[in-house]
Amino acid sequence: MIVAVFAVAFLPVLAVATEHMVGDDKGWTLNFNYTAWAETNQFVVGDTLVFKYGSPAHNLVEVGGADFVACTQTAGAVVRTSGKDRLALDTAGRRWFFCGVGPHCKSGMKLKITVLDTAEPTPQPAPTNRAGKLQGRFGGTATAVTALAAAMLVL
Repeated sequence: MIVAVFAVAFLPVLAVATEHMVGDDKGWTLNFNYTAWAETNQFVVGDTLVFKYGSPAHNLVEVGGADFVACTQTAGAVVRTSGKDRLALDTAGRRWFFCGVGPHCKSGMKLKITVLDTAEPTPQPAPTNRAGKLQGRFGGTATAVTALAAAMLVL
């Protein structure tokens, strides 16, 4: 019973993996600002990137940082051509992608992301009283534990 109480209390804290459709409804294409798109998303280990594009008009090349900047597809680069590539973000760090077809990379069809170990905490509003200070420190967890403890007393 105690395990169930703690499982329910901390359930909201558990992170859920996110599937990121690169370029949203536009997909992996020319004339899209992937830098701005990446800035509006948070990438965490366990998430997935999905690249949708027309093949052979486009492809997906994963390279290192220097090759990304120069739009250079080296012999060791990972090239994908399925038109719907799903990439698991299984380690923290930076990842670099571009389209290796013609001048597409130099035209801005490139994406760099930083994958975090865990999600950054959501800012909490400033507390205004003692209960608010407790909730500000522990988020909704303290409230959930208190509610569950009260429910257990009733049972």
